[in-house]
Amino acid sequence: MSYFANSPDDLVDGALAGFARAHADLVTHTADPGYLATVAPKPGRVVGLVSGGGSGHEPMHAGFVGPGMLDAACPGRIFASPHNRQVYEASRAVAKPGGVLHIVKNYTGDRINFGIAAERLQHDGIPCARVLVDDDVATDSEDIAVGRRGTGATVIVEKLLGAAADEGRSLDELADLGKRIVDASRSIAVAAGAQTSPSTGSPAFELPSGAVEYGVGIHGERSGRIRENAQIDALVTDLAGTVVSALSLETGARVIALVNGLGSVTPLELYGIYDRVARALSARGVVLERQRVGALVTALDMRGFSLSLTRTDDELTALWDTPAHTAAWINEERA
Repeated sequence: MSYFANSPDDLVDGALAGFARAHADLVTHTADPGYLATVAPKPGRVVGLVSGGGSGHEPMHAGFVGPGMLDAACPGRIFASPHNRQVYEASRAVAKPGGVLHIVKNYTGDRINFGIAAERLQHDGIPCARVLVDDDVATDSEDIAVGRRGTGATVIVEKLLGAAADEGRSLDELADLGKRIVDASRSIAVAAGAQTSPSTGSPAFELPSGAVEYGVGIHGERSGRIRENAQIDALVTDLAGTVVSALSLETGARVIALVNGLGSVTPLELYGIYDRVARALSARGVVLERQRVGALVTALDMRGFSLSLTRTDDELTALWDTPAHTAAWINEERA
């Protein structure tokens, strides 16, 4: 397989230019140093929200720039952190009187580059804080020095913080809320096939026929845990149980769920997976209060899916229901 582009770099640059053209009513694209910003920032915000990360995970993060969610997104090369200059310039462009909040996935490159940008912003007198998303259960081990990876729950964090920022909350309030959401969120992913490398045209790894990689990362990181002849009912029940246990959810706990496609899993399959997730949670006495189903955090064309759960309450559910309008997320006021 080959991608419809001249080169991996052309794949990213062309996509960003095309995205900005297609959604000119929502975003502007600054090609140098490279970021997307909303054209309609909420007037009530006193803090700007900025996120970013490697390309190849579309629609994250560019698809979540707009009213109700992010003020700016900084896309790096494929599966690579954005440069600190991208983050710095994007943050300066969208900073509000109360500063700017960075929503950062827990990867070394992202942490370093967002950190350098934050230091430069502080030097300029722009207050800056960080919410570090680390939701991946597969990397929840004392043997992993950097801790859990940031994966699918990042979208939930961006949605909830976007709604809170629209209320005019301060930088400290948003940072505290972000930490609470992250602490209440966990994810797990599986794949039956690796993503195709844009540079080689070959799969990033091979799996036996009928097997899945249990705990795969969104860059194709292997877990070493292979399930042979994975049957979907048992697999989804196991995934749901893993996340429920990681969050220590008791009977009556309320959750927001994200069933996320990693690239080449069809909507037909994802809704079938969601049905199984809903039944598995119900069997455990967990209340599925809100949900989202779709390919929101992809890994190029990886044949896999992830499950994210966030423990919710009245405040978080109300924030989830607050209207947002971005290229990849539109929700209206609930009746």
